[in-house]
Amino acid sequence: MSLQERFDLILSFAKVLFANGQATDQTISATERLGRVLGLRATIVPRWGELTVQTEDANARLSEQIAADPSGVDMDRVASTMRAVEDVWSGRLSLDAASKAITIIAKAAPAPTWLFALAAAAGAVALSVIFGIEHFRPMVLIFVSAGAGAFLRRAVARISANYFVQPFCAAFLAGVIGAIAIRYDLSSSLRLVAVCPCMVLVPGPHFLNSALDLVAGRVHLGAARLIYAGLIVLAITTGLLLGLALLGASLPVDPAGRSVPLWMDVMPPASRQPPIPSSSPRH
Repeated sequence: MSLQERFDLILSFAKVLFANGQATDQTISATERLGRVLGLRATIVPRWGELTVQTEDANARLSEQIAADPSGVDMDRVASTMRAVEDVWSGRLSLDAASKAITIIAKAAPAPTWLFALAAAAGAVALSVIFGIEHFRPMVLIFVSAGAGAFLRRAVARISANYFVQPFCAAFLAGVIGAIAIRYDLSSSLRLVAVCPCMVLVPGPHFLNSALDLVAGRVHLGAARLIYAGLIVLAITTGLLLGLALLGASLPVDPAGRSVPLWMDVMPPASRQPPIPSSSPRH
């Protein structure tokens, strides 16, 4: 491969990792490792919205700045890209095959909507168990609310590229369903029917990556990630409160907590059994 072709290959791998939620240190490490295989010394300078890649060998040096928005999270693409780097490093994947592979990975479709909705619903129910839900019917409402919110997010994504509309709409729906549950006495004072579907919307990877960048001294990138994650949380909070207010419900200022056994808190969600429905009229 020519120098330009090798440079483009490194650039493609770095962009896929950076734009799909991989931590910055791992992105830099994978890029440098790929560069060594290609006989180049690769350096990347990540910033919010752009990625600068520099490569050089004994004879020439190339540098290019491209648009790369690290707002997305697609860990399947990240995992596939990291495996491709390992395969190139070990010799199991030729450079031509790696070029074709990264093109396919970059265009890979996200998880099916039904699987995305199922994961969101199961995660919301697992959170409700951790936070002390006691009855079966609220768990069903949480499952339905989080799943419907996931379907709504995918639908909104088809008509709007705004990063904050999706979590806002899903949180608004959760607020409406939570308010209905409160009105019909299907939610306890903890308001878990309204809150748990919103908790799965919180952008954990962005908070984690921002903290890692700040610790590593990448202040501009870390601060940008933190601001972005904070704005998503603000959109979630606004949607939830508007959904509740639409039907005259609200969140308690300081609800009484419930203690959950340690074994239940640390066990995987699939290992937990739902509690037996109570005969009490209040849930």
